[in-house]
Amino acid sequence: MSLWRSRRTGYYILLVAVTTVVATLLYNYGMATLENRPQPLYRSLEVVFQTYTTTGYGEDAGWETLQMNLLVIVLQLTGIGLILTGVDIFAVPWLRRALETTAPTTAPDVEDHVIICEYTPRGEAFIEELESRGREYVVVEPDEETATELHESDHRVVHGDPESTAVLENAGIERATAVVADSADDTNASIVLSAREANPDVRIVTLVEEQRLGEYHRIAGADEVLSPRQMLGESLAHRVPTAVTTAVDEGVEIGNDLELVELSIAEGSDLHGRTAGEIQLREQFGVDGIGAWFGGTFESPIPNDRKLDTETRLLVAGEPERIDELRAEATSTVLPFAAQCAIIAGYGESGAAAGGALAETNTNVTVLDIGEMEGVDVVGDARDPTTVREAGIDNASTIIVTLDDDTTAIFATLVARDMNPSVTIVVRANDTENVQKLYRAGADYVQSLATVSGRMLASTVFEDEEVLAVDRQIDVVKLPVGRLAGQTLVDATVRTRTGCTVLAVRRDGETITDFDPASFVFDADDEVILAGTDDSVRSFEAQFLA
Repeated sequence: MSLWRSRRTGYYILLVAVTTVVATLLYNYGMATLENRPQPLYRSLEVVFQTYTTTGYGEDAGWETLQMNLLVIVLQLTGIGLILTGVDIFAVPWLRRALETTAPTTAPDVEDHVIICEYTPRGEAFIEELESRGREYVVVEPDEETATELHESDHRVVHGDPESTAVLENAGIERATAVVADSADDTNASIVLSAREANPDVRIVTLVEEQRLGEYHRIAGADEVLSPRQMLGESLAHRVPTAVTTAVDEGVEIGNDLELVELSIAEGSDLHGRTAGEIQLREQFGVDGIGAWFGGTFESPIPNDRKLDTETRLLVAGEPERIDELRAEATSTVLPFAAQCAIIAGYGESGAAAGGALAETNTNVTVLDIGEMEGVDVVGDARDPTTVREAGIDNASTIIVTLDDDTTAIFATLVARDMNPSVTIVVRANDTENVQKLYRAGADYVQSLATVSGRMLASTVFEDEEVLAVDRQIDVVKLPVGRLAGQTLVDATVRTRTGCTVLAVRRDGETITDFDPASFVFDADDEVILAGTDDSVRSFEAQFLA
């Protein structure tokens, strides 16, 4: 762009020079031959510039011949054209630069904040957690355009290289409570070294793409190294039915007598095709229906008229024995005794973790990846029907899609669903905004890497927050009661205001799961265990903790 601007400037100067020379010669010739008033060239040059700049004509004003009047009109129009062209080349870019919003390079008035290096979808989920808590943060972003966009959207940002000690100091690292390094693995190690040099006491958390490289982050000085890709890969593998059971949903233990579980509704089970009102979870099974996922959309409470099918995932809480009874009803009465076949599309960190988890079962696993490497059975594109058929899609019960690009994952999901309408499709989404697209493409279960990463960061950075279910579609978290103190659940209308369900209360080291929501008054030192979507949990934080 700078080269083009310099060329435009040169062309403009050349145009002015040529036009001036030609105009001066024509005017000088016209005055001598048409007006019979010969004059020196410098005098004609002066009149030409007077015409260009519209400052007047001096002694020459009042020409007698038609030709000279026409020439002067042409000179006037030429001058206006040159002025407008000059404004476009010089004035407009200068004004644009002067008025243009630029990202700041320092954050002098912030303290007790979290520094995030750099801006990614994973960091975006964590920023939402910070904002819901009213916590200060600064994003250090090396890309100028991205930094400017963040600044214009009211994010606290510092433009600069996060590997630079000076830039981290400009971001207020000496006043920060934590630094989160969320870039490439090698860059993160460099960020850790710079951050440790700038502030030896600051807490440093890194996210690692390849778990094996996490040790080098610790050597560099990181306090915590998180590997969300591997955790998510193992979690996706838990969604694969095996020959032992058709529902492998693992519960979250809240207390000795309370468990929170996501249950799939198997085709052919006693619950399939019935409405929530007909089933009556509380009356028939003694469990509380927290909510349900219907094709990727979470509804809480569960509408009584909604039918439960294979696309439904119930979120229920109750005693383990009661949960087991409900799980038996949600499971198909005909169990498959033959080994199940599963395909893993994409053999990165998440895919390898999923493969490792499935290796402990009797599932036959076929690995499909675009690149030839150890552990890959079929080399090819997951979007190519021929390649997918070669991987065994016709006989597969499940396909786990862990591709690096969400657009590619969406297309691969469309292909898999078209080739085998009955296959269970489990997908890792990199960006939260693509989760619903994947459901519409035909996925049965989608989990976002950005969401998992944000939860892991929140649980690590916030000393008063403990995420109990990092890798689930639902967020289960332990938080202070905040402004709930002195109120009951009924008084505070927590579920109505936030969409969260309070499952239990931690008081004096004990977990209280059986309490009356209308009479139980929260103490200031209590903690609550909540279940809800990420948005509803952030709503609770914003209303009661920020």
